[in-house]
Amino acid sequence: MSTVLPGHPPAEKKLRPARTNATRQKLFDASMELIGERGAAGVTVDEIAAAAGVSKGTVYYNFGSKSDLIAQLLRHGVDILKARLLSASGDTGTDPLAAMEAMIGQAMDFMADYPSFARLWVSENWRTPSVWQDTFAVLRTELLAVIGEAIEAVAAVYPVDRSVSRGSLETAIFGACFVVGLDRQTYNPERTRDQSVAAIMAIMRGYVVN
Repeated sequence: MSTVLPGHPPAEKKLRPARTNATRQKLFDASMELIGERGAAGVTVDEIAAAAGVSKGTVYYNFGSKSDLIAQLLRHGVDILKARLLSASGDTGTDPLAAMEAMIGQAMDFMADYPSFARLWVSENWRTPSVWQDTFAVLRTELLAVIGEAIEAVAAVYPVDRSVSRGSLETAIFGACFVVGLDRQTYNPERTRDQSVAAIMAIMRGYVVN
């Protein structure tokens, strides 16, 4: 059972939708830039509002509190990532391995576009206790489900190693996308997108029996 801090009911149950997608995107962009510089704890609502070009009252009207704001922005970021992953799955014909490769490429592009989101995800996701623990659990499950469907599509066409745990394989690909993508942005910018995708695809190709 997940731990919820006193005074913080499960975040997923109390999120308030932003007034418009445009407002949410502005707040997302501003928050990610500030959080990337100082971390979530070091950023105030006033700073986020100012950077996004909205009033502090607008932030509180839409989200209620800073913790709710971060939770909703985590949701917004995952929605962007999910949309990219799902769009890639239909772009490569009927070859599920090619579809998986395209999805991983989209994940690398997302990490390049929003490196601060990746840093927030990696730094906070395993922090215990965390104000956003319940939100992370829900969002992680959704992303793993998308990856799981892609793995199922591969297993339906190719012979695969059935001794490999599906859950572990989902987690390996999921974690690799965040870690490899973030490592490239932070420490190894000389690495190309294709090199990063190939490294993660090696996990998937190892699942396929030649």
